[in-house]
Amino acid sequence: MSGLGTELRAALRDFPQGVGIVTASGPEGPVGVTVSSFTSASLHPPLIVVWIGEGASAWPVLRTAPLFAVHLLHAGQTGLSDLFAKTGADRWGHPDTRWRSDVDGVPHLLDAPVRLRCRTARRIAVGDHVALVGEPLEIQHNAGNPPLVRFQGRYTSVT
Repeated sequence: MSGLGTELRAALRDFPQGVGIVTASGPEGPVGVTVSSFTSASLHPPLIVVWIGEGASAWPVLRTAPLFAVHLLHAGQTGLSDLFAKTGADRWGHPDTRWRSDVDGVPHLLDAPVRLRCRTARRIAVGDHVALVGEPLEIQHNAGNPPLVRFQGRYTSVT
């Protein structure tokens, strides 16, 4: 990483970011990856954006998947976040991962307080990441738990 890239990473650590997991299904089964770059893009039409590194293990599936899900995590889900961030981990067989596939095969994490089931609207390459734009088709929202947040390289919560 260049000197300016290192400075940018250090500066952005002071910007709190919510933590989520993006999942999809591919020919070899379910994939998922932890993300902290997620935002709404539009309300009319409803669109969200999640940034995926081209080197992410889930990217080969997300590159062509017509559907995906974004799960926003609560403060008690640091273990799940770490599991889906770890390269080579058995994400789907781990006891912390309670999940099921929907009728289209998209894996849903059952304990996430927010789940957005999305149709892929666009993929826009920007540097070493891709903006995965999704059109929410179904929203599950169970209010009450504080969100999982990263700030200054550590997990924290908003209370």
